[in-house]
Amino acid sequence: MTITKKHIFSLLIIFIIAIGAISIASAYTGTGFSHNIPSSKYSDMSVSDILNKYSNTNCHVEESAVCTKVVDGDTIYLDNGEKVRFVGVNTPERGVEGYITSKNFVQKLCLNKEVGLDIDDSKHNDKYGRTLAVVIVDGKNLNEMLLKEGLAEIMYMPPSEFYPYDWANGNTPTSSHQTSSSSSDTGSSASHSSSDSGSYVGNANSGKFHVAGCGSVGKMSEKNKVFFSSRSEAINQGYVPCKRCNP
Repeated sequence: MTITKKHIFSLLIIFIIAIGAISIASAYTGTGFSHNIPSSKYSDMSVSDILNKYSNTNCHVEESAVCTKVVDGDTIYLDNGEKVRFVGVNTPERGVEGYITSKNFVQKLCLNKEVGLDIDDSKHNDKYGRTLAVVIVDGKNLNEMLLKEGLAEIMYMPPSEFYPYDWANGNTPTSSHQTSSSSSDTGSSASHSSSDSGSYVGNANSGKFHVAGCGSVGKMSEKNKVFFSSRSEAINQGYVPCKRCNP
């Protein structure tokens, strides 16, 4: 049989269709996490209705910006150009059941509004360059809210400053080193103790430095630790003070 241009063109069309079918079948689904919570659950709820269900977080706002885009339930863009990945949680990927509900929940609370970030001191960015952080809306921890609403699963990937199992279990602490409402007092006393001994620990990844007794130090990767004999030495080397232990 003589192979004509028409045969070649037909085979090419079949090949393209087959490749497309394979791509659809193997589409990225992340961890495969899904949920069946309908979007209608939140359609009649105001932002205040949702926020009033939760207590104020112990996390601290380290920077603020307006959310300009919600990619999905765990990733947003800010007006400063920053792309933020909610630390410690994972929501359904596009095309997976629950994707729309989780995304719409975050849109309702964040889109075109100013949000705060508590950036992970132990790991500032993920491999895609996204900022890893707790997203704070009107003083509430949105990462925690997603978990408690069943809209996300825990994704704990050490090293991390935050321990999401605390959020899911309903504990008051909102990061792994905050174990009571008096954490600020503990941090203060740690600061004085460290100041007396002249011991400070910097995080080469985040560019922040801490008193030796700060909880963030315990969660820090050993390879990222940089030790200073004085506060001025850390500052002179370009490190900035941790906003929790206030070295």
